[in-house]
Amino acid sequence: MSPIDAPLDETALAELAQEELALLSYPDRRWTKPHFDAKGRQLYDVVIVGGGQSGLLIAHSLMRQGVDNVLVLDRSPEGYEGVWENFARMSHLRTPKALCGMEIGQPNLSLQRWYMARYGREAWEALDRVPRLAWMEYLRWYRKTLNLPVVNNTEVEAVGPEGDHIVVTTRRNGKIETHPGRLVVLATGFDGAGRWSVPEIISKNLPRSLYSHSNVEIDFARLAGKRVGILGHAASAFDNAAAALKAGATSADVCFRRPALPTVNPHRHVETAGCLANFPELSDATRWAIARYFREVDQPPAHSGFFAATALPGFRMHASSPWLDVRQEGDAIRVTTPRGEHVFDYLIAATGYMVDYSARPELATLSPFVARWKDRYTPPEGAEHPMLGEFPYLGLSYEYQPREAGTAPWIERIHAFNFSGAVSMGPHSTSISGHKYALPRLVRGLVRRLFLEQEEHVIPDLLAYKDVDLVIPPNLQSMAAE
Repeated sequence: MSPIDAPLDETALAELAQEELALLSYPDRRWTKPHFDAKGRQLYDVVIVGGGQSGLLIAHSLMRQGVDNVLVLDRSPEGYEGVWENFARMSHLRTPKALCGMEIGQPNLSLQRWYMARYGREAWEALDRVPRLAWMEYLRWYRKTLNLPVVNNTEVEAVGPEGDHIVVTTRRNGKIETHPGRLVVLATGFDGAGRWSVPEIISKNLPRSLYSHSNVEIDFARLAGKRVGILGHAASAFDNAAAALKAGATSADVCFRRPALPTVNPHRHVETAGCLANFPELSDATRWAIARYFREVDQPPAHSGFFAATALPGFRMHASSPWLDVRQEGDAIRVTTPRGEHVFDYLIAATGYMVDYSARPELATLSPFVARWKDRYTPPEGAEHPMLGEFPYLGLSYEYQPREAGTAPWIERIHAFNFSGAVSMGPHSTSISGHKYALPRLVRGLVRRLFLEQEEHVIPDLLAYKDVDLVIPPNLQSMAAE
């Protein structure tokens, strides 16, 4: 029996992972110097906003590099960080089960070892994709095993400069608190660039009680017996259709503007070591062209969601059916498309996100100072894209860049490790499948800055170092020195 086949439970696996970490710990000394603000408070070396999968991995990676003065903040209750038990409704992750990155070189921290410890080797081999709820259980085990410094139930209200550092202002249990840090990472997920987008044709013509975005919490029990209309063709459209029908909805109609549902997934093409590791080094023209192409062709819905929805009675989908008019008629909603009209009782907009710095409190202060792509790159005629132009133009370690050279240098102390980096860093830069290459890039940038800002101490500390390495016996001392 090979070591990977050995039967383990989660507790035993956690102990092995901790032993493994100790074996790999060299060099293990904390090396960052204490820094203090004007009030005498010690600064955190790094404050991470977001305690989901990225926030956990960033914290662990920094601690592996001897940077343990780290704070992770998350607004959700413990164990419910991220989307997985909030608005994510797919049964399985889209990412292949062979994904790796969270373990950063430690096999016993890997998803595969955890899943086998929980469910057995045969269950792992039978998997095609990882169940969504199992992924969340893995993240809980990962956080507990590594004892990561996450503070939950903490809402970030502002991020901004104070002297030569950054302050993150939060509200927790009704109390305002401030957390000063030398560097800040915004690990805020898919909507970290702004907000979920509901087309005005819906929001301006209907009361809020008659529609929702697909990526927020929905009381599906209220949709029992109702006709549900869904706008959009992506994964969340089919996930929400299945959820509505399973809750007792009479019907769920998915409408989209494309003449055919996409069947080719360009994301799989760019999942190579070369692209994932080096995408930010590409020219502006190439990065822009890739981002624009992905917006144009998009990707198919996930297999699990597509087949779950299409197998249910009451499901229908309509290609070439953008919504041209939406109006309330009594208790019903009439939707006009180029292919006819539909009557619904409730609408769900599976229409993605909007880049909107004013929509997120941690971005509001930054907005006037952050360079956008439209500030740095002018695309060829016909290749323009207003929304992509609003994405931040990031540095090679995910750091914001000043909108105007020589102004707001503090902005580079804030790193945007969220979907707002898609144009600068690549479409997978902050997704599960990109962690293996993206996290080392981010962490190298953070550690590099922390170290170089201590350059003035390098020589004095070296000269002051007097720890004795060799103890010479008394009988040899006369020969070892004059």
